Formats: sequence, C-alpha cells, structure tokens
Amino acid sequence: MNQNPPIQPYIVPDLRDKSPASAVPDRSIGAILIKMGRLSVADAERVMRHQVERNVRFGDAALALGVLSEADIEFALSRQYDYPYLLRGESDISESVVAAYEPFTERVESLRALRNQLMWRWFDTGEERRALAITGAERGDGRSFLAANLAVVFSQQGQRTLLIDADMRHPSQHTIFSLENRVGLSSVLSGRNSVEAVQRVPALLDLSVLTAGAPPPNPSELLGRPALGQLLRTLAGQYDVILIDTPAGSDSSDAQMVAGRTGAAVVVARQDVTHVGKVHELITSLNEARVHVVGSVLNNF
Repeated sequence: MNQNPPIQPYIVPDLRDKSPASAVPDRSIGAILIKMGRLSVADAERVMRHQVERNVRFGDAALALGVLSEADIEFALSRQYDYPYLLRGESDISESVVAAYEPFTERVESLRALRNQLMWRWFDTGEERRALAITGAERGDGRSFLAANLAVVFSQQGQRTLLIDADMRHPSQHTIFSLENRVGLSSVLSGRNSVEAVQRVPALLDLSVLTAGAPPPNPSELLGRPALGQLLRTLAGQYDVILIDTPAGSDSSDAQMVAGRTGAAVVVARQDVTHVGKVHELITSLNEARVHVVGSVLNNF
C-alpha cells in the first residue's frame, strides 16, 4: 500500500547579506527593507512563510501581518525600479522638494506633466539644447521651488540632471539640498574653481547641483562673461538636462543674461502674488534678447 511522502519543511532562505561586494545585489523588497533597517530578518522570514502559505505577493503578506506599511512597500518598490524618493525625517533635504518626498501625489504629477512638455518642446532636440533658464519677474514667485522640483523629476526619469543656482544675490539651492556653498558658480566663473565644484545629491540618483558659491561683489559682470557660455558648453557634454535658477527679473538684468546663454527660458508667476505687468515686462525683455520663451508656469503651491 502506497503511503504519501512526508511533508517537507519549508526552509526560509537566509536574507542576511553575506555576498561579496562584487556580487549582484539582492533587489527583493525584503532585502531592500532589511538593509534600510525597516524590516528585521525574523519578520522577513515570517512574511515569506505567509507568502508561500497563502500564495500572495511579499508586500501583501507583509501588510496582512502588519509588519510593513504601504509607505514601506512603495519605498522598496522605488528602489527596485531606480525611482528614488525620500522619507520625511530621514534626509536633510528641504521638505519643499515635494517631488522627492511625495512622488505619488497629484501635485507632483503636474510637475511630471511639465517635465514631459519641456522634453518635447526643448530638450529632445540635440546637445545644443541641454540648458534652460527658470525665470520669474519678482522675488517670491517660486522660481527656486520650481527649479528644485523639476530637477528632481527629470532625474527620476533617468536623465543626468544638473541644477545650477545662478542667483548669486539671494542663493537658495544649497539650503534646499543641504549642500556646501563655499565654492560654486561664482568661483567657477571667476576662474578659481572648475566643474569639479559640482556636487552630487547622494540620496537622488542622477541629480547634481552647482551651488551659487560665495556672494561676489559683481554678479552681473560674472554672469555676463563668456565664461558662462563656455561652462554650459562643457557641461552639455556631461548632462542631459541643465536647469538654471535665475534671479528675479525685477532685481537686475541677470536673468536675461543667463537666459541669453541658454537660448530658452520658462517664466514662472505665482498666483495672487506676481504682478501681471511685471511678467509682461520680463517676457518682452527676453524676446528682445532673442530668448525663446518655452512656456509659462502659474505656481500655486
């Protein structure tokens, strides 16, 4: 008489990382969250047993057992698919960079829509169109906010992205991304530093920032030098997208000079804040400088 074979015990694989550095890393959800300290090995083993017993996905099993949250699963999936974003409280980057902290929200979707339009209208046409100035008529219109968040969504698309802070009068990108600002654009244009002054943003793949650097006494003269054009041509061979945060158009002619070097600009206005007449003046001055105004953005964030 035939007897049923004995049930073999299920052996949970050892999820602890014992592989040499040269080995292909484990990109499973469990391994990612263990490495990030958000899941213990013991809980991962519980989840895997439940996964096998119920024939469900790892994430669904973890949620059913209550050992992970939806946010944990989304975070791990973002790492699996090289779509980095940040968790609040775990980074020094300003929370105003909503594209980094809230990538699945409606307002960040609007930033992605803007990114796609800019790709179609400007960046997808060759190396000579790698740089774009982000301009605005008045201080407080959200230029720096938009430039920072656009830089993140471009980098999340896999574009090698560089954000340059050309507002040497009121710089902000070093604060937003928590970067050093001892050297930057001002020292590069004055010949005291090279493109090595560019800093990577470690938490966000494919994103680099060239901060404004130490405040110079002559920002307009620095931005008006041929060195800026030469710098942009050099960087165009290293990056797919270069976004330049410019000073307010009402403060000086710096924005027009920067846009003249890039050949194109986006004009930002803030709802219920920016004066319409000032926007018209800025667009007129850009047109007179033969700058292509790719589009305008009404910022209501």
